[in-house]
Amino acid sequence: MIKILYTFLLLTVIILSNEKPTLTIYTYDAFAVSWGPGPKIKEAFEKEYDCNVKFVGMSSSIGALRKIQLEGKNTKADIVLGLDTNIAQAATKTGLFAKHDLDTSSLDLPVPYTDEYFVPYDYSYVAFVYDENKVKNPPTSFEALVAMPEDFKIVIQDPRSSTPGLSLLLWVKEVYKEKAGEYWKRLAPHILTITKGWSESYGLFLKGEADMVLSYTTSPAYHIIEENRTNFKSARFNEGHYGQIEVAAMLNSSKHKDLAKKFLQFMHSETFAEIIPTANWAYPVVKTKQGLPEVFETLTQPSKMILLDGKIVEGHRKEIINEWLRALER
Repeated sequence: MIKILYTFLLLTVIILSNEKPTLTIYTYDAFAVSWGPGPKIKEAFEKEYDCNVKFVGMSSSIGALRKIQLEGKNTKADIVLGLDTNIAQAATKTGLFAKHDLDTSSLDLPVPYTDEYFVPYDYSYVAFVYDENKVKNPPTSFEALVAMPEDFKIVIQDPRSSTPGLSLLLWVKEVYKEKAGEYWKRLAPHILTITKGWSESYGLFLKGEADMVLSYTTSPAYHIIEENRTNFKSARFNEGHYGQIEVAAMLNSSKHKDLAKKFLQFMHSETFAEIIPTANWAYPVVKTKQGLPEVFETLTQPSKMILLDGKIVEGHRKEIINEWLRALER
């Protein structure tokens, strides 16, 4: 009996020691879904590091952060992926994240960005996307947008739960300064609805519910490459466009810190960078030998990237959101 028990325990130890570690990554739904970059990145990383990768998708990356905050030290997440530089400072203040100790100085970004905790992996520019078959004269500025006909409608995202939604607020604030609230009051009649996340907004737009949707300058690339449709465009605004640099960080509570750090390093590999343009529909932060797909040359090129320092954003975020809420009260 003792021999049988010993053999059983020995087999159990052997089985457990041979189990592959599982890296759990909280992110937004569009990253984790079958048509997003998640499955390809999972396959490539698992092959290289002999492990399992589990992406857990939320309605938004801010939703992923909120989940981690609720779970605290008991969170199952090893990494959160998909926050941007606007919200990274707020995430850092939670004390839940670990420093990465990686050299990010050589990354290919339109503006300099370094952070002890968060690592960039792609970027794009916030923009309004439209169907040129329906919108013949798209607005070329924020003033032109409010001057559109009364029945011209847009769909945007809530800045409290969506990173592009917050980027829009900061974009308007940077352009209009102390008159931002007045601008929102003028824009309000054109806002069809405000959704929790990007996917819901874009879905409404594709169903023809609105004339334009808050998205990215790179969004039309999806329709060109995947659907062979060239009628979707992003409106180029004279004021420049607000940038979104997406970032990831590992949790202090992670039981797989070494593996998590390897994943953060992997985000700067050519393998990862080649997946991003045609799966996450954004610019990678690493130049590859094959370069970007030719389609990217036809996309809207903003005159400049507007991007506020994360510390400034965190210091004024609540104030800017409250200004927006007051302006949209009806």
